[in-house]
Amino acid sequence: MKILLAEDDFASRKFMDNYLSRFGECDVTVDGEEAVDAFMMALEDGEPYDLICLDVMMPVLDGYQVLKAIRDIEAQRKISKEERVKVIMTTALNEERNVKMAFELGCEAYSGKPVDVEKFEMVLKKLGLI
Repeated sequence: MKILLAEDDFASRKFMDNYLSRFGECDVTVDGEEAVDAFMMALEDGEPYDLICLDVMMPVLDGYQVLKAIRDIEAQRKISKEERVKVIMTTALNEERNVKMAFELGCEAYSGKPVDVEKFEMVLKKLGLI
């Protein structure tokens, strides 16, 4: 599985990188603009990501802006809903409006921080990624 981790917090980034690397190749970005660039480069190389773990609160572009950009790019390229990248939003913002906005923009799952690895793994299984 090819994974993109977009996380600006060093401790969270290190933890998630170590955790996700068990499941496949993990690329890491530290802001939203880098995440969109990495997504585009992977598409253009013909090796798109299977999963993006996207922090909501990041510099340059926040996670919502990144998710919207990714879904817009997929729509422009006529990538079907079944073939598009799976996105799990990760954040400490668990208010209903934040969760609702993430799903409206097209994420597949929403994980609060700190990440519960057992629940996270269940989500990966449910999404057919492991």
